[in-house]
Amino acid sequence: MAKSVAIIGAGASGLISAIFCAKAGLRVEIFEQNTKPAKKILVSGNGRCNISNRNLSVNDYFGENPSFVKYALEEFGFERFEKFCKEIGLVLNVIEDGRAYPLSNEAKSVAQIFESYSRSLGVTFHNNTKITDIKALKEEFDAVIVATGSRAAEHLGGNADGESFAAAYGHNILSAYPSLVQLHLNSQIAKKMSGSKLNTEITLLINSTKERTITGDLLFTNYGVSGFAILDLSQTASEALLHYQAVDISINLLPHFTMQKLAAHIGKVAQNYPKLKIVDILAGLIPLKIAHGILETLGISPNTDAKEVHTKTAKRVANLILNWRFEIHATHGFRHAEVSGGGIDTSEIDEKTMMSKKCKDLYFTGEVLDVVGKRGGYNFAWAWASGYLAAKSICNKK
Repeated sequence: MAKSVAIIGAGASGLISAIFCAKAGLRVEIFEQNTKPAKKILVSGNGRCNISNRNLSVNDYFGENPSFVKYALEEFGFERFEKFCKEIGLVLNVIEDGRAYPLSNEAKSVAQIFESYSRSLGVTFHNNTKITDIKALKEEFDAVIVATGSRAAEHLGGNADGESFAAAYGHNILSAYPSLVQLHLNSQIAKKMSGSKLNTEITLLINSTKERTITGDLLFTNYGVSGFAILDLSQTASEALLHYQAVDISINLLPHFTMQKLAAHIGKVAQNYPKLKIVDILAGLIPLKIAHGILETLGISPNTDAKEVHTKTAKRVANLILNWRFEIHATHGFRHAEVSGGGIDTSEIDEKTMMSKKCKDLYFTGEVLDVVGKRGGYNFAWAWASGYLAAKSICNKK
């Protein structure tokens, strides 16, 4: 009888593990808690599926031991993954910044091809089947791969099952935190600006020290801030909050202006058009809701006549527009997070095989481990690479 492999989770790492094990002639059974496989793949990239990234490096990952990903990315990096995709009929479209999408521009295509190809190789799917006793699987199968994902996207089935399975065999579990997630502001004024969006420069401060500065879009919401720039900062912010550090952001609403030029612009418009209101002047620079927020923060009436906007007032307004600080007091939670940091301590996992150092023939792949990547296909890249290594190890023991 062929060697048997049980895989818990039919996400990215579980599916690719199943394919490589089945191609080698192993009996593979996938146990998926949802009614169908690949639920997170289906919603990734706003339904387009940012499947990987051409520019992969250790520097794109976070965790207690980021270098843990090095061997996996070398063994199954972008070129190897792209070749594999071509072999199964999935053509990729790589855009200028390195992000890769299916040529169909549709996540459904990716999910269907992976599932159909797995089934064609004889993989058995047990959908709507939640595993609660991993030890029973260990007795029944020759190898078990835990590909359960993390706590992120709880509405799609994200949970801590994989951590519990690892803990049952004595693994150390690092506290989980949401990543690629929106952030909550300690500000009533921010709520009034909900729906306003700008391309900004945002600086993240941890304990009042500048940590990172990113340029990108920012969206004010009724709970705080969203947008790609916020998602890119959220890993560092979320981890800092986990350790009870002070977290703030400084928003530069008009990064193409210097303080001097912006103050001079406001002053000049006020001088040239004295019958305007100050809110009218700001409306020519920033969204109206944000203009009102700026003025409320400074205690300036929006109906202040332009003729009353003197140099000092112009500088005060310009300064806040270019350096508006807000306190971050929470994230938007695991339900809204794209991925999760923390998880199974990678020091207890073999980086070349993904096998547990505490239990023979027990493997952990993908997001269940303490590995979290940047936005842009990096987390999928890790899922593919770690899933491949687990399958390769199992097949080599055949």
